[in-house]
Amino acid sequence: MLLKLLFRNAFRHKLRTALTVCGMAVAILAFGMLQTVISAWYAGVEASAANRLVTRNAISLVFPLPLSYADKIRGVDGVETVSYGNWFGGIYIDEKHFFANFAVEPESFLELHPEFVLPESHKTAFLTDRKGCVAGRKLAERYGWDIGDTLTLRGTIFPGNWDFVLRGIYRARDETIDENRFFFHWAYLNETLKKVQPTRADQVGFYISGIERAEEAAGIAQKIDELFENSFAETLTETEKAFQMSFISMSEAILTAIELVSLVVIVIILAVVANTMSMSVRERLDEFAVLKTLGFGAATLGSLIFGESLVITSMGGLIGMALTFPAAAYFRDALGQYFPVFNVDVRTLYQDLAAVTVVGTVAAGFPIWQAVRVPIAEGLRRIG
Repeated sequence: MLLKLLFRNAFRHKLRTALTVCGMAVAILAFGMLQTVISAWYAGVEASAANRLVTRNAISLVFPLPLSYADKIRGVDGVETVSYGNWFGGIYIDEKHFFANFAVEPESFLELHPEFVLPESHKTAFLTDRKGCVAGRKLAERYGWDIGDTLTLRGTIFPGNWDFVLRGIYRARDETIDENRFFFHWAYLNETLKKVQPTRADQVGFYISGIERAEEAAGIAQKIDELFENSFAETLTETEKAFQMSFISMSEAILTAIELVSLVVIVIILAVVANTMSMSVRERLDEFAVLKTLGFGAATLGSLIFGESLVITSMGGLIGMALTFPAAAYFRDALGQYFPVFNVDVRTLYQDLAAVTVVGTVAAGFPIWQAVRVPIAEGLRRIG
């Protein structure tokens, strides 16, 4: 009964309420999409494993480390597996067709990354073919690749045209894992460098260490770095999550701007809903005066206005939240190469609900104050 009354009050002026609901839906859609963009930025961090450490050159990731470090890192107490690789930075077709590609030590890399689910036949074929490569499912679908296809990347960091044979297509263990990666044998890269640029051979860009106990990560990282103190290539070892966060921090200004824009969107729609509620209450001050004459108190009047405000914002909010899913799917298809993981997070939905509640509550504040403070005589005079 009460809900029916709230709906009737909310839709007394149908056009105005419909436009407000539409505005609320668009605002929540925009807010949800902006929050999803931020979540997509942190997808790599969310996918990080607590039991993996990344070791790179202490000066910068750009500078390499000797291959000989692998055995020393492997000898540190608590380290179980060591893999290594290089960011290859190859281009497929042209610069517009960007995807992440790495040269890795394949066996240890796959052992350390169980989130890349590879069929056993694909894994065997990849490990036994020095020119073999593996691509993510989405990447293979984007370019129509199939097992056995020959792919050519143009090297930028490592000049030349590099031919690979697609031996495996991996699937992600869960939806936070990127299915747009491409990796191949580090040995293939190294052997080629020995022929064309021998001074760059036997060097790696990073080491990945699998450790037995995640809670000992800080101590093990310190031990690894102590091994190479005062050497010509000192190291910086950190957890995989910290390593990923270092990239995110480079984009902090952009993320802050997105956060501010999303808050501005909410503030704007708050002003719109507050204006709608204020107009609606002002037109009905005579009704509130009658209710006060009949003995209804401030709590009842406030509840009616607050409920009406929540009805309007909730309707718009739910429509906006529902539209976020197809909008995110379209965005993912159109810009998948830049945001390989673009899913509407549960946390985003909670933020949407919080925004709806805040807007509905704050927008009702001034109208409630108007209705409660109006003198009965002045309200009744409007009837006359």
